[in-house]
Amino acid sequence: MEESVRVAGLADREILRSLAAEARAELSDKKGGDVVERLDPHRADSRAGIVNAVEDPDATLLLGDIDGTPVGYGLMTLRTVVDGSLHATVEEIFVLPEARSVGVGEAIIEALLDDARERGAVAVQSTALPGDRATKNFFESQGMVARSILVHRWLDGR
Repeated sequence: MEESVRVAGLADREILRSLAAEARAELSDKKGGDVVERLDPHRADSRAGIVNAVEDPDATLLLGDIDGTPVGYGLMTLRTVVDGSLHATVEEIFVLPEARSVGVGEAIIEALLDDARERGAVAVQSTALPGDRATKNFFESQGMVARSILVHRWLDGR
């Protein structure tokens, strides 16, 4: 098996939509996933949001392949913060469950980090949901550590 990473293009629309749908379906099973979904600005068509990133100059959208077959993606955005420095945010990273633990996710994150450095970013951040030890461990293996904890409470008695 050979893992590779490439920039996603408009010709990848259908596979991106499919992968994004799988990522959203998996999100609903995770603690805090319902809150993330509610706050998603692309909630009405979350799959369209990932496709729109293809043409966004402030975004990097990569596909991870095994033997030429797309099995995951990573989406990173860049923004200038108050002090004038450029910061990267890994908005989404997803690999199909059957393709995990073979290096695709690592290849995607490494390519995103390389792109962030090349574009002049001084830092990168992302989110791991509470209790999602695999995601937390994945980010920590890339040298990323928690810098804040987002807390949440339902006010309607849930």
